[in-house]
Amino acid sequence: MPLALLALAVGAFGLGTTEFVMMGLLPDVAEDLHISIPTAGHLVSAYALGVVIGAPLLAALTARLPRRRVLISLMALFVAGNALSALAPGYDSLLAARFLSGLPHGAFFGVGAVVATGLVAPERKARSVSLMFMGLTVANIAGVPVATLMGQHLGWRATFLGVSLIGVAAMAAVFFLIHPTHAPAPASGLRGELTALRSLPVWLALATTVVGFGALFSAYSYITPMLTDAAGYADSDVTLLLALFGVGATIGNLVGGRLADHAMRGTLFGGLVSMVAVLLLFPVLMRTEWSAALAVVLLGVAAFITGSPLQLMVMERASAGPSLASSANQAAFNLANAGGAWIGGVALAAGFGLTSPAIAGAALAVLGLGVASVAYAVDRRQDAPPTAHVRVVASHVPEPAETVHS
Repeated sequence: MPLALLALAVGAFGLGTTEFVMMGLLPDVAEDLHISIPTAGHLVSAYALGVVIGAPLLAALTARLPRRRVLISLMALFVAGNALSALAPGYDSLLAARFLSGLPHGAFFGVGAVVATGLVAPERKARSVSLMFMGLTVANIAGVPVATLMGQHLGWRATFLGVSLIGVAAMAAVFFLIHPTHAPAPASGLRGELTALRSLPVWLALATTVVGFGALFSAYSYITPMLTDAAGYADSDVTLLLALFGVGATIGNLVGGRLADHAMRGTLFGGLVSMVAVLLLFPVLMRTEWSAALAVVLLGVAAFITGSPLQLMVMERASAGPSLASSANQAAFNLANAGGAWIGGVALAAGFGLTSPAIAGAALAVLGLGVASVAYAVDRRQDAPPTAHVRVVASHVPEPAETVHS
């Protein structure tokens, strides 16, 4: 695998760290800015909203630019957003800075995935995407815990300054490790990118991302009360357990990338079936501490097995202009985050029990299997060669007229 993939992974590491670290910093930010924790929670939503809006918007605006320049520009915007977050004088300015920080997130992953697949042979495309995504999963193992500890000891502003430095390192890595000839401007331009989005298989692939990862976030959004109130862990143990989720996600991401290069559709179906099984087992696994820890790891493995095949499927179905569709898949991922958390919260509020969000997630995973099956049927129909219809027409050949001799 080319060293240039390391540059994309560094950028993904920074993006993953700043996306998830806010959850651990909410009490510190709320106390410092004299706001409630629910109000501080809007800072998480502001970032997600920035991702959903920025992913297709920035991908469209940069459709004609060289990909290397786009990646550097997106990381520059990321650095600016996090620096402004560190310097924000109040809640409103911090809310705006978090929205700004989220704008380049989806476009970086979307354009980065297109660049990653162009760096390798066709039989290694999924693996190249998984190596870029590894920066995101490793962020949950190391980046988020370290950044959270930094915020608790040095102040939350120091955390965002530190994340800005990661962004600067990613800009340097992209500049020095990705050659301009490996990330040129796309030939299709904006017209080609928009044309690719008219494809039904592209939208079915995006819908699979929304529903499939909605299953993950239905359970993961409420993993802390499951671990503390159901499994019996102390609050101080949760950070380590969430790092275990990152370990599982990293394993699933690497395994999924390797398997998808051999059977992309089979890997996707296998990951969704695994999600159904793991989430249905949550009420049993959350009864003891050791089995709850195992459940967290298995959830990460099952969920991220599907990451690379879903990203690659969207790109292949939009092969005429993959950057916009690839970025839209990251917006779909964040819609899954919001929608899955809402559905899990409905199950919890209805009084179905602490582990009910996991059961709701299993139902979403089943729905994801249904959408993926429809997408498979549509793909087979479109890829099937046209059937030749031969129609035999009986023709009447008139007999030659008799010769008349005079």
